[in-house]
Amino acid sequence: MGYKVLMALNRLDIGGAETHVAELSLELQRRGWEVILASNGGAYVPKLEAAGMRHFQVPMSRRSWGDIHASQKQMEQIIREEKPDIVHAHARIPGYVCGRVQSKLDFPFVTTAHWVFHTNFLLNRITNWGQRTIAVSEDIKSYLIENYGVPAEHITVTINGIDTSTFSPETSAEPLAQELGLDLSRPVLGTVSRLDPDRSQAAKLLLELAPRLAHEIPGIQLLVVGGGGDYPEMQRKADELNRAAGKPYVYMTGPRTDIKRAVAACDGFVGVSRAALEAMSAAKPVILAGNEGYQGIFTADKLEEARGSNFCCREAPAMEQETLCRDVLALLRMSDGERRALGDFGRQVIQAEYSVSRMADDCERVYRSVLQQ
Repeated sequence: MGYKVLMALNRLDIGGAETHVAELSLELQRRGWEVILASNGGAYVPKLEAAGMRHFQVPMSRRSWGDIHASQKQMEQIIREEKPDIVHAHARIPGYVCGRVQSKLDFPFVTTAHWVFHTNFLLNRITNWGQRTIAVSEDIKSYLIENYGVPAEHITVTINGIDTSTFSPETSAEPLAQELGLDLSRPVLGTVSRLDPDRSQAAKLLLELAPRLAHEIPGIQLLVVGGGGDYPEMQRKADELNRAAGKPYVYMTGPRTDIKRAVAACDGFVGVSRAALEAMSAAKPVILAGNEGYQGIFTADKLEEARGSNFCCREAPAMEQETLCRDVLALLRMSDGERRALGDFGRQVIQAEYSVSRMADDCERVYRSVLQQ
């Protein structure tokens, strides 16, 4: 199309929404778009800049009114100077900031809803969903209609597109294994998540279960990838576990951008949302478990329910430590052939329904509808 899009988001650290934006940006650039980004920075900035995109540091991850006001001034200047054809905001603060600027400069403006937010009268007043809204699942579309009154015809449901050539059974875990000291001949159970209170429950439960899992599955290694507010406490816990065992078997990596190698190292994966989809793309058997609910080992009979919440387990029963332990043990005690069958099914789902190309098609369709207004 030869147009310019400005992606505005809280930050570009490791996380589902951030990875979504990074993959979308790379695909749009491949299609001829000029992509520029504004955020409070993070681990993905070097990768996107290396691909030829420009990034503007704007404190949109901070909730103070001073930072929001500063962000508004910066975004107004960026938009005046860059003159993007589309501004695409992700998350509440970027949406609010860009909405305020749009009321002055009148540019085409869309948003993506990646999650359900806490709502009340004040928060509803400072939430702006743009001229058109993209939702990453059907239940988020319903949430937007019910809580914000967004017209159904203004909402397009998309998917978290996964690069199946990057998250592939052919991807090697060796560089990561050598760096961390992982023994790939022994079982590896992994999870990838932003380690903040609203996302870290599964990873925390795995640390609590670590001694029991090590007793039941000799040689097991736990790989926890991600950073956030809970990371320091969890790192201390991992250090205690390793000291008690007299050897390292719990590995906390912090935030990384080579998630493909972390996933490739796993014999089983625990998580939700994009992280679970990436593991499925790599043909890894997955246990769907997160702060919002628990579905357990992903099998064909759980596809419809998982699809409806974007693999986030919303409306599913709460996660419990004993249930998670039972399913981890069941998964790792399966034969190689049984785990391979689960992994192959997951990859087939991603290839059929969750491609990066489809995600970009959905966005371009929304962009065209706004540009035509």
